[in-house]
Amino acid sequence: MYIINITYKVPLTKIDSYLNDHIIFLKEQYHLGHFLASGRKEPRNGGIILSTVDKKEALLDILEKDPFKIHDLADYELIEFIPAMTSKEMEFLL
Repeated sequence: MYIINITYKVPLTKIDSYLNDHIIFLKEQYHLGHFLASGRKEPRNGGIILSTVDKKEALLDILEKDPFKIHDLADYELIEFIPAMTSKEMEFLL
């Protein structure tokens, strides 16, 4: 599992012009079972995605399709995360 930490490199006006395309990308990845959760950071300087993809190379290939990546609007930090303990609702992650 990976935590993807996205940090914007451009003003929010530029981010907002690609936001709908980014949301379409996210919905496709949810449909394919690659993403578990996503949302913006506060303050709004980027976002976080939780991904079920277990191979870094595969995840990098997926992220290449993100409009924020295509248009060089954000930096992506991938943090590998191996859950060791969860609530009952999240036990499927173990």
